[in-house]
Amino acid sequence: MGERTRHAPGAFSWVDLATSDADGAKVFYGALLGWRFEDMPVPDSPPYSMATIDGRTVAAVYGKRDDAQPSAWLSYVTVDNADSSAARATELGATVISEPFDVLEAGRMAVLQDPTGAVFAVWQPKQSIGAQLVNDAGALTMNQLNTSDPGTAQSFYSGLFGWTFQQVASGEQAYWGINNGERLNGGMMPTPQGWEIPSHWLAYFTTADLDASVAQVRELGGGVTIGPVPIPAGRFAVATDPQGAGFALFEGEVDD
Repeated sequence: MGERTRHAPGAFSWVDLATSDADGAKVFYGALLGWRFEDMPVPDSPPYSMATIDGRTVAAVYGKRDDAQPSAWLSYVTVDNADSSAARATELGATVISEPFDVLEAGRMAVLQDPTGAVFAVWQPKQSIGAQLVNDAGALTMNQLNTSDPGTAQSFYSGLFGWTFQQVASGEQAYWGINNGERLNGGMMPTPQGWEIPSHWLAYFTTADLDASVAQVRELGGGVTIGPVPIPAGRFAVATDPQGAGFALFEGEVDD
């Protein structure tokens, strides 16, 4: 199992879902991924519902306050200092969506938009490291950047986090693995031609049975937009939940 007591700087460590229907999302992901939820009160805001598997945190769900904001997952990268990371991101061409702020005693964070338009967060841990379980059934396993400009994205994230990019496929289906140090940390691909979608990070969750999970997505009111698709390490599918948030499911080889 991929149990964690810390995440290295530059590693993805957390995802949370801002949704138009938190109760509906909890029913959907609880049934699909086996999550249990504990509502954490937030002053003057909807509760922040921590998702767990066997008592270990894996993600969170909360009701969004802005009706104009689409339901969406947000991916977090661990950093030593959220303030200096936000400042460096700005130097590299990012837009600051939310200036660095404290999340009670859990940590400090900022929300940023990279120069190609993809939104992500940086997380400076204090009492919370983020996910205590990854790379296991129902848990986060990877984050993939779908971007309109892979070259610009590579320069930005290399400068911000020190990531290295290894191209593993070329042509119309070009793909890069993203490494944080010696560990695989994610992937990157260009937005397919003709797709009118903004650059974004896509969260992948592990499943032991992709075909059953794809069928369950549909039964629970979600949709499947891509796949299942075979790849060297296994198979994946891209789906949407009933509120329209996109995510991916993966069955295959994962890191520890």
